[in-house]
Amino acid sequence: MEASLAAAVEEAARGALGTAFRVTSAEPASGGTHRNWIVGSAAQRVFVKTSAATNLALFDAEVDALSAIAATGTIRTPAIVASGASEAHAFLILEHLPLRPMQAADAPRCAAALAQLHSTVGEHYGWRRNNFIGQSPQDNSPRADWPAFFARQRLAPQFAEAARRGYRGDLQNHGERIIDKIGAFFLERRPEPALLHGDLWAGNIAVTAEGEPVVFDPATYFGDREADFAMSELFGGLPERFYLSYMQAAPLAEGYPQRRTLYNLYHMLNHLNLFGASYLRQAERMARELSEYLRR
Repeated sequence: MEASLAAAVEEAARGALGTAFRVTSAEPASGGTHRNWIVGSAAQRVFVKTSAATNLALFDAEVDALSAIAATGTIRTPAIVASGASEAHAFLILEHLPLRPMQAADAPRCAAALAQLHSTVGEHYGWRRNNFIGQSPQDNSPRADWPAFFARQRLAPQFAEAARRGYRGDLQNHGERIIDKIGAFFLERRPEPALLHGDLWAGNIAVTAEGEPVVFDPATYFGDREADFAMSELFGGLPERFYLSYMQAAPLAEGYPQRRTLYNLYHMLNHLNLFGASYLRQAERMARELSEYLRR
């Protein structure tokens, strides 16, 4: 970590934690789309996310989302210490929690906590501010119509960005059909606007040494709770016991397998746009599957 950034982090953390806090070491840490560090001294350490100074808005949105989830009292998030910017970098300082991946024995407690989070219901779909999924913007303007929200404020911007990056042809043709006919996936379902984590893959949920569930890196908004559940099955998934426990606490409606593909197409398109063509084949496969379903 650069000396100027370390000094800015130390100053901000001392304002929140007290003047005894010192940065004597900075160890790189994995995870997310930003550069992460475990920073501090033998007496006290914090987790620091850093990015370009122009990305401070991403951290402001993350603070908002973490605060909203924490306020429900349903599932733990890392406590917010401070955020700010040096001349070249933005940073977010969080509580450092030693975490481990969820195991089968942890799954019922994690599933119950997620179901409780999803029991927090809003008045409309969307959120009080726009935010980000990874580093891609999310339009959270409120709507009363969930299919329209997901089509116009989730899928359409990702398809448009994919086209801008040169991913056209069948992907876009299937995308037009999905967006135009999305209501067919919701003929008998009007989901409640549940508070979502928004980016709930296996890398963004873990447990403490005591087995307490913790979520982080959110992209929060009010939407169909199945969107969180679906993403948790993407990129390797969670223990099978987690899914069984969640469905016991909050059963899923008929037609979920098709909606799972619909919801995960959003994340696959986002990965295509952020990380490149290695995600193109899977995005095309998912779009084609949904498009063919709509032809029946």
